[in-house]
Amino acid sequence: MIPVGYMAKISCKKPDFLQAESIVDVYSVSSCVNEEFADYIGLWRHNGYWLFDSPRIIREIAEEKSIDVKDSLLFYYEAYEKEFTGEAWRQFAPEAGMATKIEKPAEKRLEGFDVVTFFAGNSPECSPLSCNSLADTLSSNKHCLFDSFEMAKSHLDAGDFIGCEHGPYRIFAVYSVPWP
Repeated sequence: MIPVGYMAKISCKKPDFLQAESIVDVYSVSSCVNEEFADYIGLWRHNGYWLFDSPRIIREIAEEKSIDVKDSLLFYYEAYEKEFTGEAWRQFAPEAGMATKIEKPAEKRLEGFDVVTFFAGNSPECSPLSCNSLADTLSSNKHCLFDSFEMAKSHLDAGDFIGCEHGPYRIFAVYSVPWP
């Protein structure tokens, strides 16, 4: 797994359309179900993985835009080095020309593993476990994530994500981290 960055999420409530009783909230990487703290892409302060190198950058943006992140959750992500095209695994890298200097957190707690689409090849798009309700048929934890990397990879290899969103798909380790 490689470090890819941080994101603050405003809301992680379980939406009514998810029927799996085990789900309490949604910690997906994408913003389809759990809203990011800001519309950040046009600010061009993200790294080559289209996330943030540190919580400090998120706080600076929040202050500049008068956004209250006091009640938001902070996440740190690592990703498997390869993405799945639907047929094969291939390497991916951060976008060239964008600085990527991720500060590792002093403290982190693994919450699970998400599968995320990258059709456009840059920012995280959809997390089919939540966005497409795959968590209703595939076993997920209380945060609508897989409990292990092996579970995520085996479901991709088995074709369980085919037809819900355009790939390629990347596997993310999702960590909750305390605000510094």
